[in-house]
Amino acid sequence: MSNRRAFIKNAALVPAALAGSAALAHPTKLPADVPDTLTVLFQGDSITDAGRDRARTEPNDSGNMGVGYALLASAMLVGEYPGTDLTYYNKGISGNKVYQLAERWQADALDLEPDVVSILIGVNDFWHMLNGNYDGTVEVYRDDFRALLERTREARPEVKFIVCEPFIIRGGSAVESERWESEFPAYREAARAVASEFDAAWVPFQRVFDEALEDAPAEHWSHDGVHPSLAGSYRMARAWMEAFKELW
Repeated sequence: MSNRRAFIKNAALVPAALAGSAALAHPTKLPADVPDTLTVLFQGDSITDAGRDRARTEPNDSGNMGVGYALLASAMLVGEYPGTDLTYYNKGISGNKVYQLAERWQADALDLEPDVVSILIGVNDFWHMLNGNYDGTVEVYRDDFRALLERTREARPEVKFIVCEPFIIRGGSAVESERWESEFPAYREAARAVASEFDAAWVPFQRVFDEALEDAPAEHWSHDGVHPSLAGSYRMARAWMEAFKELW
């Protein structure tokens, strides 16, 4: 799944979006016991990658955060938690499935010593199977996902997880097959089961976009039904922040 051009087209809009910080989130009562220092890692596929410059590897670098929800959520974090010394990374890579996260997990997760690991993965595990380019199943997805979190917790016993629901934006050109409605929900259910097993905060992205479609048509939120627009990324970041606040 490679849509870097679509993400990069939105890059010029991001500074204006970030400048209106009040529009990003309405401040709510914040947890009192968030640590004084915190390292947050965003992991996933192209939705997380969002056209980031992978050559830039240092934390807290907006050029490495992409132009999607990870950038907007990071802006919310540093804006709403000025008293916390925050370190944040985006290590999403376009096209990844769970097993590909596992292949790079040591360098792109464990070596960073994260306190919070946020993972959005699953659309490629289904999409590439649908296209005949991958022979995985929902059981493989679930088991690989569980193994990834087990591995992380063994290395980082106090780590907190945010598991993001894999989603589609109904009406998009890439999700017209009936199989997205009949088979993909099993992947969402598997992700939720893994989240529950590891006491992870859950981000209900499918509900977020189903509700968004009541406000505007699919093309406002995504150009293809998989990759969110800037407006879609805003809705995602807002939901992600609500999940983050559940961790404490």
